[in-house]
Amino acid sequence: MNDSTIMNNSPVGQHIQAFSNSEAVSYLMFNKKKIQLVAKITIGRDTDNSVVIDNKLASRRHALIQKIKEDYFLKDENSTNGTFLNDKKIPAGKYVKLSRGDKITIGTANLVFG
Repeated sequence: MNDSTIMNNSPVGQHIQAFSNSEAVSYLMFNKKKIQLVAKITIGRDTDNSVVIDNKLASRRHALIQKIKEDYFLKDENSTNGTFLNDKKIPAGKYVKLSRGDKITIGTANLVFG
């Protein structure tokens, strides 16, 4: 996975990363694999996403996970079939805070925030 986020590509991102705690690593579990989270993860059917979901119920650009300060937030990118957090549909375009153990459902795919 190519990590081309603001954290690596800008002086501001490098300054922010200097203050971040490298011990607090968060991840997604998807298809029995751990995916380390970076500042921004895109999720969808298109192959240029950070996490590709090969499912017709997933939109090309379905959702994203964004790190804001020390927390991670999930946002539905106006997908056709919606994004579910712990079996509840989240509003399109709104950021929802993630907690450890949260289950994200996109189409028939489940991702667990760890």
